[in-house]
Amino acid sequence: MVLSYKNLWKTLIDKSVKKGELCKKTGISTSTLSKMNKNEPVSLAIILKICECLECEIEDVVTVVKKD
Repeated sequence: MVLSYKNLWKTLIDKSVKKGELCKKTGISTSTLSKMNKNEPVSLAIILKICECLECEIEDVVTVVKKD
């Protein structure tokens, strides 16, 4: 199983929020955002900050998918 942040990128588009703006609003670093771009794990605390900022559910940010 692997993480996918595709839903986050879609949510950002739907809410007209740029990645840099998300970093500023949540206080997450650009290196954390880079990890998310590579579908690498980040802490649940970061995901919760994003959910609070975007006023969305956790599944709007991250999903778990089966590895091929």
